[in-house]
Amino acid sequence: MGVLVSVLATLLVAGGSIVAAAAVGTWPIGATASVAAPSPSPTDPVSPRRTSSPAPSPTPTATPTPTATPTPASPAAEACSGDTVLTVWAHPDDDIIFANPTISDALAAGQCVRSLFVTAGDAGRGIGYAREREQGILNAYDHMRGSAGAWDSTLVTLDAGLRVERRTPEGDPRVSVLFAHLPDGNITDGGFDATGHQTLSKLLDGGIGTISPIDGGPAVDRPHLSAALAELAAALRPARTLTHVPRGSAYASGDHPDHSVVGTLVRDSIGHDAAAAPGILYFIGYPSKDLPRTLDGAILDAKVETYRLYAEHDDVVRCADREACLKTRRFGEWLRRSYPLTEADLRLS
Repeated sequence: MGVLVSVLATLLVAGGSIVAAAAVGTWPIGATASVAAPSPSPTDPVSPRRTSSPAPSPTPTATPTPTATPTPASPAAEACSGDTVLTVWAHPDDDIIFANPTISDALAAGQCVRSLFVTAGDAGRGIGYAREREQGILNAYDHMRGSAGAWDSTLVTLDAGLRVERRTPEGDPRVSVLFAHLPDGNITDGGFDATGHQTLSKLLDGGIGTISPIDGGPAVDRPHLSAALAELAAALRPARTLTHVPRGSAYASGDHPDHSVVGTLVRDSIGHDAAAAPGILYFIGYPSKDLPRTLDGAILDAKVETYRLYAEHDDVVRCADREACLKTRRFGEWLRRSYPLTEADLRLS
């Protein structure tokens, strides 16, 4: 049983030559003829096992991604190569009385200025007086931008439904002035006979459902007026927004009711725009005359001249020169001051 027999395994014939395959194995006597092949040593080459390749899976057909339809730009959109300053006022002249030199400084710095006047400032005297005031505003902006010339006029209906007249100076896209022509509410807040005693205050407080422009344009309700202001901010993306002090501020007492309502509308609409809200400045109106003077020298001179050019077209406050303008009751003191407030400065109750 312990005897081993060495066996020369095989002779192979390859290409006509006899090759000895030196595979030698040892078996114990009596082993069966069925024998397993020896395992290769670590140095022996191992032929790779042939496996059947899986059938290729069909390539899924890609579902095309639908192309989003671009949102149409608001009719309020206007291109600007630099920062935009949006200003929103109750009456034509509020900007140059209470917010200058901020506006003139913006234009001098190459920024764009877009100014909206919510009421016509008509004082119950009709569209003729309102048009004169508008011409005064165009003259004032000519002075601030350092050039005079013709202004184009376009009627624009915002997506929110408010119709405005947009005036732009030919060849100077930095400036546009928008007039909504809603009726002046009167210092008494009672409105005027000529406009059916409609006022912004009544609109805000729910006393009237809509308010109608004095130029025959479509009436607007409070939600759509607020939406129009929000649309302006979304379309223009202003770095700063200038407006009146709103209701509820310690600085609103004694101001024109139209001022306070416009400030409130701006705060309630643009104030909820995360991008625009931090740039809102609220300018103190009538009560500023009781605060210290803030302007003098060349800055005051430039502001007064801008105002004088406006006042040439307003027979209520017309003044011939710097001295006369500064002596105009109340207006002279307002011109000597400018008080912008941030949200934190408003002292809201």
